[in-house]
Amino acid sequence: MDDLDENFQTLLTLLSLNDDALRSQQLSLVNQIYNSGCNTHNQLLSVLLSRYFDDSIEVNCIDGLIFELLLKSRDDDINSMLKQNLPHGIVPLKSDIDIDYFPLQQLLVAKQFQQADKLTQVLLCNLSQLLGQHKRQWLYFTDICILPIVDLRTIDKLWQVHSEGLFGLSVQRSIWLSTNSNWEKFWTKIGWKVNNVSCRYPQEFTWNITAPAGHLPLFNQLRGVQVLAALFAHPAWIESIH
Repeated sequence: MDDLDENFQTLLTLLSLNDDALRSQQLSLVNQIYNSGCNTHNQLLSVLLSRYFDDSIEVNCIDGLIFELLLKSRDDDINSMLKQNLPHGIVPLKSDIDIDYFPLQQLLVAKQFQQADKLTQVLLCNLSQLLGQHKRQWLYFTDICILPIVDLRTIDKLWQVHSEGLFGLSVQRSIWLSTNSNWEKFWTKIGWKVNNVSCRYPQEFTWNITAPAGHLPLFNQLRGVQVLAALFAHPAWIESIH
């Protein structure tokens, strides 16, 4: 019990520091605490709800992991509290044009990353169709500038929060910038190329969190890099959303 209390206090301390460099340690502690027994689940629920309802805190992948673990709890009281307080998850599903992001949230929580990737592409096309008044089932780079900041941030946040911080558009952008915007280095770093050969869809991509950071979501490169470059240049990323 002393070890459990120590782990819990350590987790609270690390969360208060709000340091991304501590992410792996925080994730490990959450798993240790959850697996210590059902009596720890209420403690994690308390942490999750206090952070969720604190306007000064932006939920992150640690909250995502706690939420996903608690969804597996067999405790009826915890299940009831989750349904009552977090019926649509922990990421605010904001949209400027009333797009429903709940199905994407459900797929990501369930770790159905391939289906979530397909839906992400559909949602971005839907945004482009509604705002650009066209019926195309794909994106041109010229479509990207009209995509709402709010919607792109919602999609990105969902991917980040429910992938232990590994996936998302802003994660990919950060990696791309770290390569001095070198596309070939970028493809290799995120695992879209292996031994200088482009991966074949879908069998050669990794659809779980063992993938390299930035591996998902995918974007079809048959039309070159213009769509992804336009996404990385979008004003949604001017201000930090982490």
